[in-house]
Amino acid sequence: MSDRPSRPPFRSAGRPSSGKPGARPFPPKRRSGGPATWQGEDDVALLYGWHTVSEALANPQRRFRKIVATENAVHRLEQEGFKLPLAPEIVRPSDIDKLLGPDAVHQGLLAEADHLPSPPLKKVAGHDLVLVLDQITDPHNVGAIVRSAAAFAVGAIVTTARHSPAATGVLAKSASGGLEHVPFCLVTNLARALTELKERGMLVVGLDSEGGKDLEDTPLRAPLALVLGAEGKGLRQLTRETCDELARIDLPGVIKSLNVSNAAALSLGMARRALKRAG
Repeated sequence: MSDRPSRPPFRSAGRPSSGKPGARPFPPKRRSGGPATWQGEDDVALLYGWHTVSEALANPQRRFRKIVATENAVHRLEQEGFKLPLAPEIVRPSDIDKLLGPDAVHQGLLAEADHLPSPPLKKVAGHDLVLVLDQITDPHNVGAIVRSAAAFAVGAIVTTARHSPAATGVLAKSASGGLEHVPFCLVTNLARALTELKERGMLVVGLDSEGGKDLEDTPLRAPLALVLGAEGKGLRQLTRETCDELARIDLPGVIKSLNVSNAAALSLGMARRALKRAG
């Protein structure tokens, strides 16, 4: 392998995340009164917004602890046939605003639930297409990646338990319900996890601007794991060395940069077409 510093398959666009890796997207807020105080425990997933909460309600694996909703939101859920697993606490929209902040688009729905279980690597390797995230810490980007992963029928997302945002809050909202369809497989050592996936027959392709071929020209076959690194940093050296192949994304336009969530969507589209051609 080259001893050049690792680079992403795209130039960094936009400002980096200012949050600490693994931190919650926003701090928990306490109220002196009212029915819907979020305590912010580490083992709680905070879900808000119509798509996020309704998809979670439709997932039998979700275990809810609290549902806070406006009368209009509860009426809409009932009209669309959702059965609530527990009685909701009815509040005004402004009450949820106080909990989440004025910029959160909650649409009258807020829920606390258990995090979904992390599947074992053995099960992950049984899917035809998975994503691997190498220390991507921005919750908006990871949420957008989850949404694209759900759209392209990705079997799972593999990432480290540390240096990754929790599957809650802003990430869950950005995923727009995708968390219920694409499980996170949390590992302690990414290189070892990639090695195990390879031993189980997966082709592991890392996306890197210094890759030898455009991803479109790289022979792909199932089962396939696509590996993406953080903007600005790209794949870590050990991650690069563990991949079977390194591929880049060539862009024909004047702008040659994509953020990581857009790169993920584009690469997943290429991968799905390649796997379809390969039969």
